[in-house]
Amino acid sequence: MAREFQRGHKAKISDLTPGTDLYVGVQIAAPGLTFDISCFGLDANEQLSDDRYFIFFNQPKSPEESIQLLGAQSGDTESFRVTLDRIPAAIQKLSFTATLDGSGQMSQIGPGYIRIVAGGEEVVRYAFTGSEFTTERAVMLGDFYLKDVWRFAAVGQGFDGGLDALLKNFGGEVAEEEAPPAAAPAAAPGFAPPAQAAAPPSFGAPPATQAPQPAPSFGAPPAPTPSPAPQQPMHAAPTIAAPLAPQTPQAPSPYGQPHQPQQPHQPQQPQFGQVPGQGAPPAPPFGQQAPAPYGQPAPAPYGQQPPLGMPPGVPQGMPQGVPQGAPATGAGLQAALQPYKETATGQRWTPQNQQLMRVDLTMGGSGVLARQGSMVMYQGKVDFGYKSAGFVGRAVGNATGQEMQLMRCTGRGQVFLAEEGSHLHPIELQGDAICVSAESVLAFDESLQYEVRRVEGHGIPGGALFTMQFQGTGTVIVKTHGTPVVLPVTPTTFADCNAVVAWSAASQVIVSSQVRLRRNAYPGHSGETVNLQFRGAPGNFIVVQPYEV
Repeated sequence: MAREFQRGHKAKISDLTPGTDLYVGVQIAAPGLTFDISCFGLDANEQLSDDRYFIFFNQPKSPEESIQLLGAQSGDTESFRVTLDRIPAAIQKLSFTATLDGSGQMSQIGPGYIRIVAGGEEVVRYAFTGSEFTTERAVMLGDFYLKDVWRFAAVGQGFDGGLDALLKNFGGEVAEEEAPPAAAPAAAPGFAPPAQAAAPPSFGAPPATQAPQPAPSFGAPPAPTPSPAPQQPMHAAPTIAAPLAPQTPQAPSPYGQPHQPQQPHQPQQPQFGQVPGQGAPPAPPFGQQAPAPYGQPAPAPYGQQPPLGMPPGVPQGMPQGVPQGAPATGAGLQAALQPYKETATGQRWTPQNQQLMRVDLTMGGSGVLARQGSMVMYQGKVDFGYKSAGFVGRAVGNATGQEMQLMRCTGRGQVFLAEEGSHLHPIELQGDAICVSAESVLAFDESLQYEVRRVEGHGIPGGALFTMQFQGTGTVIVKTHGTPVVLPVTPTTFADCNAVVAWSAASQVIVSSQVRLRRNAYPGHSGETVNLQFRGAPGNFIVVQPYEV
């Protein structure tokens, strides 16, 4: 029986089916609208670093055919074949998307879905409707992503800008469209049925009769064309952000053709570029007056040929791929800001760096509870409200030291959270539980249940320690001082109570007091008076930070 997913739900593929040769079907429709359905193969940074893994009507399969576009069949607007065990290691994520071809909005669509079929049997389905969207013109429907093992996530995140916004989100650029020649019928591959015992009957249909169906939405004629190469300028070389592609024929001239008069763009001292001795590659840089670290006034042609490399004196601020006449300041600014751009992964919680967390409130269907004052920026329509703990909650928090001043974040937008430069770590719970000190919690999904838990012990003030226990399905963001270490629980595992950040709820915690009158009778002693001893079955853990109060 197929599992019904809601937006934000995730699961391991191995929990859904033991197979790896999968059928992915997408159904989306609206009166008078046409849709382009694609698959982006992304790297570990969730960028489209290899255009060959942008699977769409004009490029229906990846090089090793681990991802194939099948066309409309079995009631699906578009379908794919994904063979997970053949996907190269460089591809860490597959994002299935739908974009509008022409005018319209995603709010106009009727009920649709993305589903996974294995061995002819549907194993999971994420259904959506137009009521979940407003003015968006593109939407990320679902993701296959590699996190130890392959997993599936129902995304349902929209973009107002359509295909352009999707490409920019994945680190690509959209080239100017040319006259669209036909491609789909010629490129659609014929393929054998998948390895499962009972493959979907649609797999046996000839691909040539299916692939032309999505082609009219792009305006492409149905007849094949003998020149498929020009069909890919839209998403080929220009798709990668900061591409290495601008390899002009001028680039090798300073190295291999020193006497060609092809330096009209050099603003200073052209005579130095044509002196004898120019045949040796390092001669031109040393022959210049060196107004720049390159030693020549026009360093751009050297940066345009990555295979040739850069001279040793090139400053780090000078990016590759800059035209010869471009000002160095503009290119340097873009190169400097590139590593710090916003990261949008299609997940509800996305670390932007070690100290900044982004939460997308449009996913998950519930609000977020965050520590008051932790919001540093937000986008969209977001409402912030005070989350009252009630009289009993305040009394318990004051008595146990586990009080949290929280704010409730709801709406449709993205909120960025941080606090005092602490390192942030998302911990996803799927029905299990974890114990975290209240002072180490930055934010968590409102769907999680939380309560104060007592740790019994002797030899400490009050006779007990307290912590917060979170349980359910959702994510809790834990903050630490520095990079923590996760240790397995053994009978001989001890930790300082001020350095412990969290531990698995199934662990048994015993307070171990090592107070010695003799040791504490002298000023300046450095002994630890209270430790926590952890015990539990294999699989339990503790999280310790390199910091003490």
